[in-house]
Amino acid sequence: MVNYKDLGLVNTREMFARAIKGGYAIPAFNFNNMEQLQAIIKAAVETKSPVILQVSKGARNYANQTLLRYMAEGAVAYAKELGCEHPEIVLHLDHGDSFELCKSCVDLGFSSVMIDGSHLPYEENVALTKKVVEYAHQYDVTVEGELGVLAGVEDEVSAEHHTYTNPEEVIDFSTRTGCDSLAISIGTSHGAYKFKPEQCHVDPQTGRLVPPPLAFDVLDAVMEKLPGFPIVLHGSSSVPQEYVDMINQYGGKLEAAIGIPEEELRKAAKSAVCKINIDSDSRLAMTAAVRKVFVEKPAEFDPRKYLGPARDEMEKMYKHKILNVLGSDGKLAH
Repeated sequence: MVNYKDLGLVNTREMFARAIKGGYAIPAFNFNNMEQLQAIIKAAVETKSPVILQVSKGARNYANQTLLRYMAEGAVAYAKELGCEHPEIVLHLDHGDSFELCKSCVDLGFSSVMIDGSHLPYEENVALTKKVVEYAHQYDVTVEGELGVLAGVEDEVSAEHHTYTNPEEVIDFSTRTGCDSLAISIGTSHGAYKFKPEQCHVDPQTGRLVPPPLAFDVLDAVMEKLPGFPIVLHGSSSVPQEYVDMINQYGGKLEAAIGIPEEELRKAAKSAVCKINIDSDSRLAMTAAVRKVFVEKPAEFDPRKYLGPARDEMEKMYKHKILNVLGSDGKLAH
């Protein structure tokens, strides 16, 4: 058993309470490798922001669970080395799909886990979430549950259509499961292809596709039922067009990739939404920078020469999200 507190990590309880009160959201950035981790920590330290390091089941398999534990411990030490005396870093399992996976993460030093039973019948989702909560809370690990289904594809998680969260279920679900935060579905979506072209309209000025607006009426109804309860938005990458254009310019093929407009995320961050998940934007930033090097310097074969620029591009993007979208800069407790 590895206790996350021994690694210098924190759970989400306090940071979420402060975020709801302060009208901002904590960044939850997914990572798979060292460059992403370095970029996230550097961006969080330089903006003085708490941060959630998010690991999906697929990323955990890719990076190796033992290495992840030491990478998380290293992330805390790196933040201190960069001058942050009291970093607030969470290691969180994104989209845990079984009790066994969540238990394994708790046992190996994760400070927060998500159990996603949203695809199950309601009562089964309640039972599974409750079981994870009962185990995790013994070790002061926080648990995120999910109601409603997000469309799109992210690692092993995929759904053709979204189902908005039913506000009538949220009180019963949160009370019976004891979960610490709740991921809801209001029209965000996984992946870089969040919407089909027929769901969008064309901006007459730019000629670009504009996605349908988020269902803020659903969010408002959930907040009314659960005042002050931490709400989470998944699938909230903006799919910046400059990265899509850059990838395509340097030989890539991303057609009709479209994300959630940042002004909608800013609006959500000012509400009870206190955690916003961002994964695809980091993949796009990394891929764009790597492709650029490969095209401009085809003789280059030193990984540091293309992963270095990729890391810099991701750090720039993470800082932008913290400062201009989520508002979590300067929000460390100490």
